[in-house]
Formats: sequence, C-alpha cells, structure tokens
Amino acid sequence: MGHSSTTLLVGSCEPFSGKSALVMGLVEQLRERRLPLRYGKPLATSIEQQSADGPLIDDDVRFVGEIFNLPVEALLPSLQSSTPDPTQAQLRTGAVVSQVESLDSLQQLLGDAEGITLLEAAGSLNEGLLFGLSLPQLASGLDAPVLLAHAWDDARSVEPLLQAKALLGEHLVGVVFNNVEPDQLEDLRQELSPALKSLGLPVYGLLPRSPLLRSVTVGELVQRLGAEMLCCRERKDLLVETLSIGAMNVNSAMEVFRHQRNMAVVTGADRTDIQLAALEASTQCLILTGAGDPLPQLVSRAQELDVPLLKVDHDTLNTVAVIEKAFGHVRLHEAVKATYAARMVAEHCDFAPLFSQLGVA
Repeated sequence: MGHSSTTLLVGSCEPFSGKSALVMGLVEQLRERRLPLRYGKPLATSIEQQSADGPLIDDDVRFVGEIFNLPVEALLPSLQSSTPDPTQAQLRTGAVVSQVESLDSLQQLLGDAEGITLLEAAGSLNEGLLFGLSLPQLASGLDAPVLLAHAWDDARSVEPLLQAKALLGEHLVGVVFNNVEPDQLEDLRQELSPALKSLGLPVYGLLPRSPLLRSVTVGELVQRLGAEMLCCRERKDLLVETLSIGAMNVNSAMEVFRHQRNMAVVTGADRTDIQLAALEASTQCLILTGAGDPLPQLVSRAQELDVPLLKVDHDTLNTVAVIEKAFGHVRLHEAVKATYAARMVAEHCDFAPLFSQLGVA
C-alpha cells in the first residue's frame, strides 16, 4: 500500500454483529482528524431507497452520508446487489463472477483519491462469493487490512474469529467486540485482550450491550407483524427496547410494567384491565392479539397518551416470536441510534494503534 490513499475493510463473521455501529464510530473519528474520507459497500445488501436511474447506493451508505453530512462524491456506489433478484439472476447464468473481474471494477471505482476509503463487506465471510466480492476476496484483491465487528457471548465466541484468521491471514488486523454485558467489560479487558493478542487478534475495543442499539421502531414492528395501526400513526419512529406480555393478573402485570422501559406490550384484545394499565406505564406501543375489537374508551385513552395501538391477526405466541426476532436484527437507521453508536465507539475503542498502522496520523 505505497500510495497516499488507504483502504480499510470492515467486516463480520455473522450478520448483525455491529458493523454499522463500528463504521459510524470510525467515520466520526476520521472526520475529527479532518481526513478526506470515502465510504461504500462493494456489495449492496439493502436497496429499498434505490432510485431507478441513479448509481447503486446501499441504504446504509446513504444513511451514513446523511447523518455525517458527507459530500455526494464521498459515497461510493456498489458494484452488485446481494438482494434476492440479482443473486438469482447471477445463479441462473451458471457462473461465478471472477474475483479478478470484480476487483478490476472496484479498483477503477476507487481510483487513487487521497485519504482513507472505508469499505464495508457483507454480513458473513462467505456472502458475496457469487459476485467475487466476499470479504476474503476483497482483502486479498485490494491487499487491504480488515477490522472485524463481532458479538461476544462467551469464550466460544472466539471460534468464528479463528476461522476468519485462517481465511484472512495477515490481512486481519483486529476486532471490536459488541454486545458485552456491562459487568463483564473490566474482566474481559484484562483477560481476553492479552489472550487474543497472542492468538494474533488485537482487540481495539469492547462495546457494552445496548438496549437502545438493539431497539426496533414501532413502524418496523407494524411492518413485520402486518399490524393495523388503530391510532397515533405519526408515532412510527418511537423506539421499543423491551417486550412485555400481559397475560397474568393485573397486579402482577403492573409490577412487571414498573420495571421495564420503552416496552411493547402484547396482550389479548379482551384484556381491557391490562391494556389500560400498560398505557399508564413506559409503553411505546400496545399490541392486541386475538379476535374482538378494543373498547372505544381504550382507543381514545391511547390517543390522549400518544401510545400507538396495534391490532394483529396472529396469536400471542407468534406475535412475541416475531418481535423477539426483530430485536438486534434491524438496520441502524435512526439518527438517535447513530449518534449514540458513534459516541459509544469513541468511549470504548482506541483506534490510535490501528490508525498509525494505516499511516493515518
């Protein structure tokens, strides 16, 4: 990497490991150093906001551009999209796009601009192989360093990183752990970091588990549940951090509600007592399951308190399963989350050694 532009790849072994939070933290720190910066995803993974005629810009790239006011030329278009239709079309050809071909196109796109280019790879180590754009292919083809975001559960969480090390070799320059229980931070910092460093995996930071970053908007729940919104349609941006099920008697329910923050409450359409108790608590939305319509006075009370009321066709168990699957599995596309993520990375990561390794002083 002799020239004055530097490329850093950000990847993960599994989807939803915290790449977006890491990218936002890096973008903010590079901007503070007043470095010319470009950001892109060679393989687009989400293109809901794509216009028919413009360049192929991934939704995450667009969002980071908006949040950090990056100039248009700092947002790099994607070469391919891994959404189902283009993937199927590629599969039908019976061929894999060669790594050489993909990287030629990417090199042309990158040119030799000054400063640093952040490229975010797809969610796993194999995603993008069909297009010649998997993380190991990008790393070897661009001869670029790789920083991984990885969710920490327990000691077994290290195994996928060892697989990544085997695939990426010297290109893997380190890892940032995500989703660490706050009371484990200190122990891990003292024990884990030195152990991993001796395995050739420098740890640049440990990010505590955050209900806010794992949270999901009411609008996202409406979409996933196919729910009908009975009131407060303008409140789709409210963030839900926890889930409560109002199936018990009302006194036990109120005790549970007291300890939860920013919750979605799921309860039967016939449980008016629980519904009214939930409206008085820290409830971001009330989700009614089963047959029957809510009482008019419930709807008007929800309107008064600005709590969205959702009606779903599923039973309670299925509804809960859909919501639980949504936590921690949504894109980081809210300004409040983005700002929080960047602040958390600044507080818990130290990239100085990485930046000096990249020649970015």
